[in-house]
Amino acid sequence: MSLIKQIEEDLTKRMNDAAIPIERVTLLESKRKDLGDYQLNDAMSLAKVLHKSPILIAEDIKKILEESGYFANVTIASVGFINVSLKEELLIDFVNNYYNSDDKDVDVLENKKIFLDYGGANIAKTLHVGHLRSANIGEALKRLTKRLGQEVICDVHFGDIGRQSGMVIYEIRNRYPNLNYFTEEESNNWDELPITAKDLEEIYPVASLKAKEDKNIMEEVRLITKELEEGKPNYVALWDKIKKISIEDIKEVYKKFNTDFDLWEGESDCYSYMGPMIENLRNQGYLQKSEGAEVIEVREDTDKAPMPDLVVVKSNGATLYATRELATMVSRVERFNPDEMWYLTDLRQGLYFEQVFRAAHKTKIVSDDTKLSFFGFGTMNGPDGKPFKTRDGGALSLKSLLAEVKEEVTAHSHNLEKEPNKEEIIEQIAVAAIKYADLLSNRTTDYIFDPKKFVDVEGKTGPYLLYTTIRMKSLLKKAKENNLNYEKYTSITDEVEKELITLLLNKNKILHKAYDTKELNVISDYLYQLTSTYSKFYEKCHVLTENNKNTQENWLLLTKNVYDTNVELLSILGIEIPEKM
Repeated sequence: MSLIKQIEEDLTKRMNDAAIPIERVTLLESKRKDLGDYQLNDAMSLAKVLHKSPILIAEDIKKILEESGYFANVTIASVGFINVSLKEELLIDFVNNYYNSDDKDVDVLENKKIFLDYGGANIAKTLHVGHLRSANIGEALKRLTKRLGQEVICDVHFGDIGRQSGMVIYEIRNRYPNLNYFTEEESNNWDELPITAKDLEEIYPVASLKAKEDKNIMEEVRLITKELEEGKPNYVALWDKIKKISIEDIKEVYKKFNTDFDLWEGESDCYSYMGPMIENLRNQGYLQKSEGAEVIEVREDTDKAPMPDLVVVKSNGATLYATRELATMVSRVERFNPDEMWYLTDLRQGLYFEQVFRAAHKTKIVSDDTKLSFFGFGTMNGPDGKPFKTRDGGALSLKSLLAEVKEEVTAHSHNLEKEPNKEEIIEQIAVAAIKYADLLSNRTTDYIFDPKKFVDVEGKTGPYLLYTTIRMKSLLKKAKENNLNYEKYTSITDEVEKELITLLLNKNKILHKAYDTKELNVISDYLYQLTSTYSKFYEKCHVLTENNKNTQENWLLLTKNVYDTNVELLSILGIEIPEKM
């Protein structure tokens, strides 16, 4: 158990034994470090319960705090706020335990199995900036959840069926009509496709524009899509080849952003579950007729706004995205039986997921014990405050975004000219700049990404965090080369050391707060605070030239603790640390 949690639980018991009804003592980080490292605000909330003034209650609490033996000082502010600072020997023991332990003062959660759906890439379409937040936030949530001891299964959930498939097949047929996919005969030896992933990036936009401008082409696309969904062997074989080309390219892009999935499945993977599910829903009486369609009523008496029925089968007998969503849930429950399922997309899909979740619970596709959660996010915009676009107005691809940021990094990386792996380092820095800027913003708000601002090593940026972390590593390497050992922390010699130790004490709460709220900016802010405090320490405390060997050993060990923490948190955010900068 983390040190702060141990103290809080012990204090809670002491308070309750003394008839002070505090449900849980919470040590809040103080905004006034001159008064104390932490504060307790319970006296005010207990005034009405105990029918006593906050000051008198604070005096009773103060006595218990002083008797606990944890604190160097306990003071009461005028209105009943209590300020405390931990004893120095407690802080020293914490630094040593942190250095020697594997858990690094992190409390794990009760084990659960979490199914996480994020990514949402579409087959035959290029990954663009609209996919960035889902990849970054989802990957970081996965890593954080695993760090806190949960089992996580994640799925990219491709959009691999629908109108875009008909459009791509139409355009390939238009360009290469002699391929054997376009005969009426089936084959055991289908032609190789004369296209690459780069060709696919161009094929879909061209086909889409043609279909919008010509209703006859759109009708052709609809027919192809229908035949594909009905399982026409020629089109299924062709689409499988297209999917393979596209998925390999998508995987490469995700890999550049340090994003990976356990499952690379798509909507079409639920097809074997869909027919039996629909039949079961009919037999159980969950599907109701509405204007020729079949729907599930999901309204509840407590609704304060209109809640539309969820359409499962259209009037023409076709299924919808929601049908496939429910069938995918059937598949996931049957194969994995998760305790929770989390869905991560942009905020605009909030109503849709509320409908699907209600339908899933109502129809018993998902049991009442299985928690379904939607975590929406805002958009990433350019320096002009508008969504990132290419010069011709299209969505900017993630490849192009990365290339643009790499150009900015290159312009600031003259010291890497002679590095043999210069390109790899520049890409790592660029990815760190993009990911940190993305995760620094509140999940639910839009934010502006300015490449020039976020590659700066002087600001609140990914490159700054990398630069300072590499500097810590270099310091520790030089210490080793000079046979400077560090095994034990014995004393605090400077106030900035205490600041660092207090920040390390807060790490566990930060990770759990990020998990509870699904807000990665909590970790991003904390990481910057820890790193900038270390920079202050580095400038003030000249570790390698310190003459007092005991002090030098203390500073090296503290540096190692901060370095390990930076590595841990950057990894949670999906950011790799290059060897040099």
